[in-house]
Amino acid sequence: MPWKQDYTISDEIGIKDADVRWPDGKRCAFGIVVDLSPASTPAGITESDLKHPTTLFGMTVGLQNVMRLLRRFGLRATFVVPAVMAEIYPDRIEAIRKDGHEIAAGGWKHEDVSTLLVENERERIELTTSTLKRIVGTRPNGWFSLPRQQDAFAVGSISKATMGLLIDAGYTYMGNGLADDAPHYWVADFQQGKAILTLPYHYSCDDQFFLMFPSEGTGLDRVNALKRNWLCEFEAQYRRGRYFSLTVHPKGIGWGHHAEAFEEILTHLTSFPDLWNATGSECAGHWSTTYPADTFLRLSPSIWKDHEGSLS
Repeated sequence: MPWKQDYTISDEIGIKDADVRWPDGKRCAFGIVVDLSPASTPAGITESDLKHPTTLFGMTVGLQNVMRLLRRFGLRATFVVPAVMAEIYPDRIEAIRKDGHEIAAGGWKHEDVSTLLVENERERIELTTSTLKRIVGTRPNGWFSLPRQQDAFAVGSISKATMGLLIDAGYTYMGNGLADDAPHYWVADFQQGKAILTLPYHYSCDDQFFLMFPSEGTGLDRVNALKRNWLCEFEAQYRRGRYFSLTVHPKGIGWGHHAEAFEEILTHLTSFPDLWNATGSECAGHWSTTYPADTFLRLSPSIWKDHEGSLS
């Protein structure tokens, strides 16, 4: 495969459907991501975000409704928790842990790190990791950089150094990548062969872009469009035997008819046979073992070179 540092982050050809293998002969992997960040802008969580009524609802009634549905269907999720939210709501984090869900890192305050100095970003990763370890009891394995509603782009934000720093900090997977619709390796350094397992994410299956309050977006409540996206994407991935995940925010999906729509989706999805509901760590662990990077990641030097006066 042709490769050029800083231009390609993963294999240019994804794994074939026929080559995907899930544990115990399961047909498709299914992940649920619950984002507990109330951050509205790239600045990350602010005092205003914490005092906003939707945040207060999300961390009380909304979260209770989400956890109730997960218990009812016997499903486990990956909860993405900024460290400051764990500091403020340790009792909620403990309840999530006791229900068997995974706690993954959502940054220090879910801020945009793309403009930070490398040393400052390293310090925040270390602080996030140590804070979550102290509160949860175990350190997080996964790191997420999910989008905020007022971001310029609906994909999340990282710096050029982020992936390498996460690898150095002992993280085993990155939770949201758009380079493939199956787990894949995000290469941090081609020369050294440093790569981190990355799980797929797509904003079309993220509830925050459909369940908006007037001050947070269009003001349109498009729960039926969200349901359609979830159903169509799941059935497409199930037919292919790949990976499907959806992302929810308790402050949005926890409202009455939103929660009912979520319940309808979970009822439909769990009716399919041979569906593997996995946390992020479980999925990443399976993929890393079954398709190890040193065997399945194809890193070949590119013939594409920099020349004087070239745009690259």
